[in-house]
Amino acid sequence: MSRAVLRFGAAIGFAVLFIFARAAEPPALADAISKSRALVAQRVAPKVPGMSVAVGVDGVIVWSEGFGFADLAAKKPVTSDTRFRIGSVSKSLTAVGLVLLVEQGRLELDAPVQTYVPDYPVKGAPITTRQLGGHLAGIRHYRGGEMLLNRPFANVRASLKIFESDPLEAPPGTKYLYSTYGWSVISAVMEGASQQNFVDYMDSKVIKPLGLTHTRIDRKGADDPDRTQFYQGDAPDKFTVAPAVDNSYKWAGGGYLSTPEDLVRFGSALLQPGLLQPESLALLFTSQKTSDGKPTAYGIGWVIDQDARGHRILLHTGGSIGGTSVLLLHPTTRTVVAMVCNHSRSPFDKAAYEAIAELFTPLFARP
Repeated sequence: MSRAVLRFGAAIGFAVLFIFARAAEPPALADAISKSRALVAQRVAPKVPGMSVAVGVDGVIVWSEGFGFADLAAKKPVTSDTRFRIGSVSKSLTAVGLVLLVEQGRLELDAPVQTYVPDYPVKGAPITTRQLGGHLAGIRHYRGGEMLLNRPFANVRASLKIFESDPLEAPPGTKYLYSTYGWSVISAVMEGASQQNFVDYMDSKVIKPLGLTHTRIDRKGADDPDRTQFYQGDAPDKFTVAPAVDNSYKWAGGGYLSTPEDLVRFGSALLQPGLLQPESLALLFTSQKTSDGKPTAYGIGWVIDQDARGHRILLHTGGSIGGTSVLLLHPTTRTVVAMVCNHSRSPFDKAAYEAIAELFTPLFARP
């Protein structure tokens, strides 16, 4: 066994939660956990300073564990309470707040964004919130070193100044162009529709109702002892603290902190109607199409995909300075997998997180 594996293995074992759900035999579940732990310890954890993983079935967390360190210098281990930057998985959170406004009749997805943000520049053709949510609005993504922005923005509207004067990269609706900035516009639309500050709205309508007690915006300078240190570097002996950034320019699209357990609770709430109506879930999980009819494999804040066996899965990944993440929903077996780490480079390849889901789904397969 390599030194890297031994090093990370020494910190394994924190925050393990064994809850035997439904009719699964404990030995079978224990075997799935053991194999998943080995997979993470050997293939994933040695690539980063620290990480955490959780798996839920039918809304019950059946495995949760931290690996490695939240702070290398202090030798502070990752626990189930350690908060990580989740990057673009923030879009999935925001999407729920967005469609709640649609349910309430306060927001029309196909209305021009100026309906809710009157001073947003007109771009020659209407841009709608539906297009923004599906990366079809033509708004650009990051340029140059914009991910390293380290200055505060007073509010959501101020953050749009970064890009709002730039020309569109394609006419609205014609091309799938991934854009975190498009979600910044969504947050301004949500403020206009709700008449409430974006962060306060999300806290009151999504975060608190779902009991996401460890999910919050990544506010620079906030006193947060559970927040991990953030790292970069291309080898275990070369990990260094990542540059300081201020994510106030992209709360909606990439500015949240969370834990895998909170993400599993969040994802589990979307596997059946409850928080959201069936029509709202369909909005999130139905692929949009370009104006010429081509599916994009992206709904509103969610990627629609298939696993290696052809089963439908719903997911989002996230990348940020000092943090990467993945959240995967397996609707057929109501299994949810969440993984996060404190490094700018993601160690979460698709084969790894699908393999973990595959270890748990047979235990709870439906007839």
